[in-house]
Amino acid sequence: MTKKRPNQAKAIRNRRARFDYELGDSLVVGLELTGAEVKSLRMGRGQLLGAYVTVKDNELFLLNGTINGTTAVPLNEQEQTRTRRLLAKRREINALIEAKKQGRSIVPLELLTGGRFIKLRIAVGKGKKNYDKRESIKKRDTERQNNFDLKRR
Repeated sequence: MTKKRPNQAKAIRNRRARFDYELGDSLVVGLELTGAEVKSLRMGRGQLLGAYVTVKDNELFLLNGTINGTTAVPLNEQEQTRTRRLLAKRREINALIEAKKQGRSIVPLELLTGGRFIKLRIAVGKGKKNYDKRESIKKRDTERQNNFDLKRR
């Protein structure tokens, strides 16, 4: 008899965040979700592209984070992109509010679905300018070309 293996932990990443922002230290916070949303996220049916964190009434909220349903777990369109409250300690929330007042952005990096609870990794970042992005692309391309040349030898 074989052992039943649980679903592999799938982290849903915001790949664009590291390209668009200069990020500082990251912070892991909880999410307030419904049961259907949890099931969909465990199946890997979520997306953070275009999502952002805002502060309202001294609380953190995730906006534009999409959770897609399946045929087994139906979610209507309003539930897919609804505003979700983030759960963090008061000290952490106050630090994020201070960073927000200084003109920085709070960026969601990835949804962690491996443990008992679904968590969101967020970071405070400063938006990159276009010339910084071009510099990042140039650096990445030269590293890729150097690695390719080393392998060819």
